This record gives sequence, C-alpha cells and structure tokens, in this order.
Amino acid sequence: MKIELTPQQEKYRSEFKAFVDESIAPYADQWDREEQTPSHVIQQLAQRGYLGAVLPQICGGSGMDAIAFGLVNEELARGCSSLRSLLTVHSMVAYALSKWGSSLQKEVWLPKLASGEAIAAFALSEPNVGSDAKAIETTATISGNAYLLNGQKKWITYGQIANVFLLFAQCEGKPSAFLVENTRPGLFIKPISGMLGVRASMLAELHLEDCKIPQENLVCRQGLGLSHVASSALDYGRYSVAWGCVGIAQACLQACLHYTSQRQQFGQPLKDHPLIQQMITEMIVNVKASRLLCYQAGYLKENRDPKSIMETSIAKYFASTTATQAANHAVQIHGGNGCSSDYSVQRYFRDAKIMEIIEGSTQIQQMTIAQSGYSESGARV
Repeated sequence: MKIELTPQQEKYRSEFKAFVDESIAPYADQWDREEQTPSHVIQQLAQRGYLGAVLPQICGGSGMDAIAFGLVNEELARGCSSLRSLLTVHSMVAYALSKWGSSLQKEVWLPKLASGEAIAAFALSEPNVGSDAKAIETTATISGNAYLLNGQKKWITYGQIANVFLLFAQCEGKPSAFLVENTRPGLFIKPISGMLGVRASMLAELHLEDCKIPQENLVCRQGLGLSHVASSALDYGRYSVAWGCVGIAQACLQACLHYTSQRQQFGQPLKDHPLIQQMITEMIVNVKASRLLCYQAGYLKENRDPKSIMETSIAKYFASTTATQAANHAVQIHGGNGCSSDYSVQRYFRDAKIMEIIEGSTQIQQMTIAQSGYSESGARV
C-alpha cells in the first residue's frame, strides 16, 4: 500500500507551510511571552478559510477533507501550538453543531463560525472536573421558557475572546449541551495567565450566576450532551491535537538538525557525535511513525469507518508522547541555550507537555486503548 497525498492535498500542504513560515513561526515566541494572540492573525486564519475547515461549502466553510484538516493542524502547530489550539476548539464546536445542532442553530451560527465572524470555545472542564466529564457540577435549571445556568468552567481555550461557548451542564441530572453567548447576563469571564505551555491561547475561567439563556440554545436533547455532542467534538479534538503533536515534534527535529550542523564541541560539529545521532534518529523515526498513524486515522475518518475513533486515540497517544520526547531531546541537544527564551525549543518543551494532558490525557488514552485490545482479544488488533 502506498500512502500518497492527492494533488489538492499537496497544494494545501504547500499553502499551509508557506503561511506558517511567513506569518506564524517568526512571531510565535513573542506571542508566547505576551500570552496573547494578535487579532490580525486570527483574521488571517478566517480569511484563508481555516476556521471553516470542517464545515461544508454550503455553510460557507472550506469543506476540507480529514487529511487536509490534519495537515493544517500540523503546520500551524509547527509554528505556534497556541494558534493551533484555536483551530482545534473552534472546529470542535463547529463540527458538533453541524452534526447535532437544530436547524435554527445551524442557520445562525455555522456561517458565522465558518467566516470567523464569531469565535467559538468548548466549555467542559471545571475546577473539580477534568477527565471524569460525567461528574460535571455546573447546572441548568428550567425557568419558564429559559434555562438558568450556575457553576464554573476552567481552562477554556480562547475563552477570553470567544463569542459563543458550547457549554455542558447537568439538567435535571442529565448531562446536556448549551450554546452560551459571551454577552449573556450572569456570565463572567476571568482570564487565566502564567500557564506552563500554550501561553498564547488566552485561557479563561467562566463563572455562571443565574446566567439566562433561551430554551432554543439547548443543543440536541437533554441527556445527550456527553454521549453525543461532546463525544463527537472530542473525537475531532483528539484528531486535531494528534496532528498538532506531529507539528511540534517536526519543529523540534528541524531546530535540532540546524543547531547540530552549526554548533561545534570537542572540535567537531554536534551532528558527528554518536549520542547526538541517536537522539536525532529517535526523533526522525517517531515523527514519521506519528504522522503515519495520523494518516491512518484521517483516512478512516474520511471514509466514516467506526474504527477511526480508536485509531484517533492511538494516534493522539503516540504523537503526544513523541512530541514530549522530541522536545526533551531538543532541549538536551541545545544545552543551556535550550533553556533560554532566545531559542524556541524551550517553548516546544512546554507546549508538548500540555499535549499529553488535553483532549484525553496519556493515561486515559492508555486505558481506552488497552480496553479495546481486550475486547478484541481473539481477533487481530
């Protein structure tokens, strides 16, 4: 079997790479220090159609196939993992609405999300709730023809600037999903700063105090918020993050190939030292393997194969651990320079660790993959 991109996918990849090389990578360290993403950069993503990547053209989207969507995530992460995280959460909400939203919700929101007129964020995590999503404490109470939301959300990517949140709450004891505009009375947004990695992703806490939203803001039906809405969004999120991890690892590899060719120790270039070659070899092999796993997940996703969900978990698990290892090697190879803000590898190191936590931690992926293996015992895994 030969894995080969289509001419359109090759064109996309060249376009993504050129954009990142010119407009993203040279400025990512500055955005990381400032802990914000400039609005003009987000406008560029919108103008290029990247924010509508997962939406069909009939909704104003780009209608990219799964592989093309993966490629743009890889390239954006190679330049700035924070910016890639915007594409992740925005696309998660857009995809979930396209699949589970009402006709009115689709009509109102999908064109705005596709064009970038509105930025969307995914509000699931809470101060006391991370991986155990079923334990969400935020509540939604029916009040006349509206819902009253009470509770807190935390670690909301681009929550500082989002126009609308896909927010999850318990409604009569049933996990449900709601659209909450950032202008709703009773919604208070508090910026989060000082994070280890993806510092430009403008995280926020959401505080809801009798936040009133109309009943038509319920997405899908009561009780299907996690099993249907969140699960479909998180699957796309894991896919996006997996490709993003490939991008981080690729950036580490490129930085090390350049540095070891220029830097000399003991009278010879670093690249000629056997232990350096060992680390470079591990990086090359694992980057290629991660990318192949992502191709496999993307191919299955494009063909609506149910196996794509597990293959996405496998890709996310391997690619995220690869990114962490590659970043660790990159800092080690750069030595003292690797710990300096003058070199991007320190940012890759911090960002890579975040990838092992978000969209299903490494341990959650291990549990999921192992359980799948046991359930398929007796058959070829």
